Formats: sequence, C-alpha cells, structure tokens
Amino acid sequence: MSALETVILDATPGGVATVLINRPEKHNAFNGQVIEQLSDAFETVRASNCRAMILRGAGKSFSAGGDLAWMKAAAHYTKAENETDALGLAHMLKKLADLPLLTIASVHGACMGGGCGLVAACDVAVSRENAKFCFSEVKLGLIPAAISPYVVRAIGPRWATALFTTAESFNGTYAEKMGLVHYTVPDEAGMDEMLEYVAGMAFAAGPEAVAEAKRLVADVAGREINEDLIHMTAKRIAERRASDEGKEGLTAFLEKRKPNWTA
Repeated sequence: MSALETVILDATPGGVATVLINRPEKHNAFNGQVIEQLSDAFETVRASNCRAMILRGAGKSFSAGGDLAWMKAAAHYTKAENETDALGLAHMLKKLADLPLLTIASVHGACMGGGCGLVAACDVAVSRENAKFCFSEVKLGLIPAAISPYVVRAIGPRWATALFTTAESFNGTYAEKMGLVHYTVPDEAGMDEMLEYVAGMAFAAGPEAVAEAKRLVADVAGREINEDLIHMTAKRIAERRASDEGKEGLTAFLEKRKPNWTA
C-alpha cells in the first residue's frame, strides 16, 4: 500500500494489512505526527479489500505512550489547544475501533498509556508474556482520558479504576487475566504462529458478517434486555439471512462446501 515516515502500512496479496509504528529509537511513543499518520493508515485500511489488520511496533517496544517532547510542548498549550490536541488521539482510536474488519494487536516490550489504548481498541490482542503494561498518567498528574472508553470496555470499571489510580505495572500474563489481551505467547516464534492463526480465522468468516458482528456488540453492550433490544436483534439476524452473503453461507453449509469468500 504505502509507506509513511513514522507509520508503515503494508499488505499481503492474501489480504492481511500490517500497520507498523516506526519510531524504534523512541520506543514508538506518540506525538502529533504518529497520531495523524496512524489515523491516515486506518482510513486507508478501511478503504481496502483487506480482511484482517495487524498493529505492531518496531524495535524493542509496542508503544511507550506519549512522547516526552510532545507532552512537554503540551504543558504550554492553552486549555483549548490541549483539547484540540487530545481530540486527535481520541478520533484516531475511534477510527481503529470502527474498522469493519478483524483487527489484531501484536504486543511486545513496553506498552504504556496510549499504547494500551491501541491494544484495547483492537478486536484481538496477542502479547508476549514479558511485555510491560502500565497506565502511568497519574504519576504525571494526568488521567488516561482519551483511551478510557476502550480500556473500560475491555477490562471493566473495577480493573480500570485500580490500574488508572495506582499506575501499577503488569506483564502480559497478568494482562490476559484481566482481559486486556486475549492470548499470551513466550517468544517471537509463538507470536508469529498465533498471529497467523488469528488472522486466518478472518478468512473463514463472511467479511460483511464480521463488520456487522462488531457493530452488533457495540449496539448491544450495556443495554437492558427489553422488547426494543429483542426486536432489534431479531431484525439484525433477519437482515443477515436475507443478504447475499448470508444466503451463500447457509447454502454452502447445506451443500457441504466452502462459501465463496474463502476462495
């Protein structure tokens, strides 16, 4: 696809996109340029025919959170300037969370602050067992506001409260226990194997169904189970059964063949 200065976007002929944060000398810390280029990369992936996207960090870390020079400059911003700056991060995370394909975070080394937000905004997260996670904002007198919707959704309010207020560091194994990541692996070979496994599952699923399944979770989460919700879910499955993709999937199943999206 395209190569950008601090973010590299590539895709395999088979349809797996890789977005690489490429500031290894800064442990892939965020600044305005990284945020803007991640946002652009996610828009490009959305417009592509890719079925899965892997988000990675170059060098020793996934992402160390906010760049020190960027945060130092923000200390001199007005309140309005700081709000505009924060909106850039918030909108970038929303673009990631709203991608209509399977998104996978591949985590190693340091994963701090905003890096944890990227992980939480992905559909699936795979981490090295010894990766180091931390929501360190309170140590700086700050709060992890922009990333909080995705983190709270991933691990729940009680875990989020504990980690946001203590800034406790924890490893990948602990992150798996609380649900911030789904799988942990011991080494790079294990990571490659797990990423291939998870990405491969996207190609057995109808691409439209994947997008609709993600939207379904967002629309159902936290809602009271009442007649409105019951009718909404019945309408959703009826629409999928009547769709070309739904008909193809059911026909393929009954005919004991693979559906056309696996070709």
